[in-house]
Amino acid sequence: MKKSTVKKWSIRIALGIVALAALAIIAFTLYAQFDYGPSEALAEQVDLGAVKRDDHGLVFLPENPNGQGLILYQGAKVEAKAYAYLGEKLSEQGYTVSIPKLPLKFGIFGVNKAEAVIEDYPEITAWFIGGHSLGGVAAAMYAEEHQDELAGLFFLGSYPAGDFAASKLPMLSIYGENDGLTLLEDIENNRVLFSASSEFVEIPGGNHAQFGMYGEQKGDNPADISPLEQQDLIVEALLNWMKDK
Repeated sequence: MKKSTVKKWSIRIALGIVALAALAIIAFTLYAQFDYGPSEALAEQVDLGAVKRDDHGLVFLPENPNGQGLILYQGAKVEAKAYAYLGEKLSEQGYTVSIPKLPLKFGIFGVNKAEAVIEDYPEITAWFIGGHSLGGVAAAMYAEEHQDELAGLFFLGSYPAGDFAASKLPMLSIYGENDGLTLLEDIENNRVLFSASSEFVEIPGGNHAQFGMYGEQKGDNPADISPLEQQDLIVEALLNWMKDK
């Protein structure tokens, strides 16, 4: 085969690879746009139009700050506003709550978003970070590298990908009995990754989607409790855990 022919085929193959990569990026971007938005049940509880924003995403500023802050990473493809009820209820108890805007709504693309949030609120003396589903994994990735700067790490229907067994960082796992995506078996099998100072709270009848308020989610199981009931139990568990930190 002539060198010119080989060169032509090499160019065609290279262009084909580039085209396939571009198509894959476009397909993923389009896929990421089909997300889960706030539910009607949430809109009945929170004035979504009044939710404040800062340079990082949604922010809930307390009237009577207690000097502590919480950063929540959303689940994959879930709009940040779907967690507005949690943000509002926690801020009513004195916590500054940030729900950062994550690239394509995927936590693993914005692991270090918390860093800028923490820098912009120097008055906060203790920060808690966590997330829902894949957002919990991303929060743990950040926490693993910044353990000395955090007061605690929490998971909503999630668990860490890294090993915190030797860590002293306080950790909290809140999981749903009926979760069809993060199964009870998953929670049990991954307990070994948690620090010794970890707490586990099961929500009876709770499922995966109701860690936010965005309706049903593909692959999940039906919940035996209402979204609002599950949200209130999450708030209660977080407050009980954070109050002594």
